[in-house]
Parts: sequence; C-alpha cells; structure tokens
Amino acid sequence: MRADRLVSLVLLLRQRGRLTADTLARELEVSTRTVLRDIEALSAAGVPVYAERGRYGGFALSPGFRTELTGLNHDEALALLTAGSGRGEQVFGLGSALASAMRKVADALPESHRGTASDAAQRFLVEPETDLLSRRLVTDEVPDTTMTEVRRAVLAGHKLRIHYAATGHAPQWRTVDPIGLVTVRDRGYLLATRSGTDRTYRLSRVLAAEELPEAAQRPNRVDLDRIWRERSARFLAGGDHVTVLVRVSPARREELLGTALAVRAEEPDADGWLRLEVTFQDSRHAEWALWQLSTDAEALAPQSLRASLRDRATAIATRYRDSDSSLRL
Repeated sequence: MRADRLVSLVLLLRQRGRLTADTLARELEVSTRTVLRDIEALSAAGVPVYAERGRYGGFALSPGFRTELTGLNHDEALALLTAGSGRGEQVFGLGSALASAMRKVADALPESHRGTASDAAQRFLVEPETDLLSRRLVTDEVPDTTMTEVRRAVLAGHKLRIHYAATGHAPQWRTVDPIGLVTVRDRGYLLATRSGTDRTYRLSRVLAAEELPEAAQRPNRVDLDRIWRERSARFLAGGDHVTVLVRVSPARREELLGTALAVRAEEPDADGWLRLEVTFQDSRHAEWALWQLSTDAEALAPQSLRASLRDRATAIATRYRDSDSSLRL
C-alpha cells in the first residue's frame, strides 16, 4: 500500500540521513519515478523533506522530525531488533513487512535507547545461511503470490484451493479448510482439514493457491502447538519408519540429527560418545545416514541394519582389496 511505503520512506530518511532516489528505490523495491512522486506527496502533506543538489546530493528531512515509542526499555528494544535481524524472508512471505516494521521500531525508540540497542543488535547473528562447516542451509522457497493467497485464507478464515504436488503423485487441485501455518527448520507447513480429515501440506509443494470467498469449517480458537505435536506423533507412528539405536561421536551428533526424522532418547555413553534412539524414514534412509558418518557412528539395533552396513563395508573392502592385487600383477 502507498501509505505504508510513504511511512517507510520517511523512516529511511530519519535513520540514514540523506539518500539518493536510486537508493530509496532499491530499499522500497519500486522505481525511481515512484520515489520522486512519493517525495512530492510528502512535501505536499507538510513533511519537511528537501532535495540537496550536486554530486553528493539526495533527499533529507529537517532535523527533529520524529515520533517516539517510549514504552520500550533497552532489553525489549534489543529483543525486537535481534528478532528482526534473522532470516525474516522465510517467515511465511512476510520478509518485506518485517523489514518495514523494524525500521518503524528503530525510528520510534527514545534517543537514549536507539543507538545502544541498534549497536547491540549488530552483535547477534540469528540463523546464518551456512554453519561452521560451510554447509548451506536448505530452505523451502514459496512464490510470493502463492504465499500471499495462503496467508490471506488462513487469517480470513476462508476456504483455500491449492494445486498440490504430493510426493510420488501428479499435482492435483484440492479445496481445504486452513487452520494455521507452522515453520520448522526453515520449512513451512499448512495445517488444514479436507472433508473433515486432518491434512498437513508442505508449502514448497503448493504450486498455486486461490483464496475462496466461502468460510472455512474450523473452530474459532486454535492451539497450533498442540495440533502440531499430535500430527507429528501420528506421522512418526505411521508408514515404514524405523527406529535405530546408535552410538555417535559428539562431533557428528548434529549431522546425524540433521538426517533423522526425530530423536526419541539421548544419553551419554561410557566412552564419551552419545547413545541415541532416532527415527528414520525407512531402512534405506537409516543405512544411508549412518554410512555417511563412517566410523564416527555405530548402529546397535536393529540387527538387520547392522547386517546391511556390515555387508556394504565388506563389499567395499573386497572391491579395493581385489584392485590392489590387480595393480601388483
């Protein structure tokens, strides 16, 4: 909306001082022509914005033009700015709104809190794109138009029509009653019902979406945390999932957990390793995950998994032993 953009323009000038039209256009994700029109509108409305000519020119506001949000103390302001410094673009398509909100919070802070809170927030990094091993985090991507339709239907309480690509099936259109949105490890999910039956849809598999005018069939109040726990428990109890007892070096713990569906138990082992009970999608998934950890992990149960890993290791050893013999010949 234009009103929100005008507010964001004013806040950018308040926080950064003089800015060129090109810089403002990049920040607001609009054209330079739009920025110039907005500047004219602000001036006509009495906002003290003026242009400075020359090589280092741009637009600026007269000093002292601000409002203050006096109800926040330093730690409250720091909490908001730190939360806003994370990967907001992953929050159900609300990245632009989050950036705009953080500008408003920073601008409205009392002078005594503004500088110290902003400086302190720079000392915190929330969920970077890579870990210490330079592994890039894999995140789901959902087109903005699709995410907007889903979000609107959830908030308005309307039925939602989605073009969904379930694993192993051709994409199909289906109409659902949306309940809420959940994000877990940068993966987004839509909790809904379809013909009265619980359904959980991964947002990255929603190819298109359309909010419908009909009211969704859902309760007025909802406990998403409880619903998510119940659906997670049903998911882990169904299908071909396999539970594995494994010993793992502490240095490889996170790598193991990154491939598992769930951790059911964990305790230290006598030799400094960790003993975990974890769930995998199926036996092949479990074998693949533990093979990646080489000698830094040992499957203790089930016996069938130990046998599969032993047979694979034996085949590899035989292959390279035969290769060495042929080289000597």
